[in-house]
Amino acid sequence: MSRIKTLLLISTLGVLGACSMFEPFVDRRREAGVSDMSKLYVGRSTPDEPAVCYNKWTTNIETIQQMADEECIKHKTGTRAEIVDKSIFTCRVLIPNHLYFKCVND
Repeated sequence: MSRIKTLLLISTLGVLGACSMFEPFVDRRREAGVSDMSKLYVGRSTPDEPAVCYNKWTTNIETIQQMADEECIKHKTGTRAEIVDKSIFTCRVLIPNHLYFKCVND
């Protein structure tokens, strides 16, 4: 392989790695400057319905469940989270899956 192709491959992998991470995260998007709490959150992730982005090859379901449970407890919207929906290819390139929860009380 030529040096140019090698450099191009390394650069592409570096950019791809810099734009994505492998750790799951709560996909919480907010509208900046909004004072009305009913219009603060954009998308399906809200304090009572957290959405978690994850990669099913690098993250187990227990970790994702724990993250969702912690979000419910942190926002005082429930004591645990129940899975209500899932989707693929709706998050980032290397973390393509979404798991949607609803906070409930035991």
